Amino acid sequence: QVHLQESGPGLVKPSQTLSLSCTVTGDSITTKYFYWSWIRQPPGKGLEWLGYIAYDGSAFVTPRLQSRTSISRDSSKNQFTLQLNSATPEDTAVYYCAREGRREGYDYWGQGIQVTVSA
Repeated sequence: QVHLQESGPGLVKPSQTLSLSCTVTGDSITTKYFYWSWIRQPPGKGLEWLGYIAYDGSAFVTPRLQSRTSISRDSSKNQFTLQLNSATPEDTAVYYCAREGRREGYDYWGQGIQVTVSA
């Protein structure tokens, strides 16, 4: 059974960096051909896909956030990380990490972590 767990601060001040980690158990983040994604849901809105880091270490971030967002990984810890710089209140959301397979789709999700950007 694959399990994903988000961790990080629940409160971030505006202009600071929002940094979250996702720890994976039950699978390796280097397993072909899976993609490890970050997705968020602002209050009252739908899901927004932020980006992924692939099994081979390549990463892609949605163009809208590319200028201030990075996704990286620590294979030794089986973790991947989201960093979103210059946070604003519009970044307030529940943040999820998820696994996506080419055939499986999004098959495993973390429980989500609420992050509020506020002074």
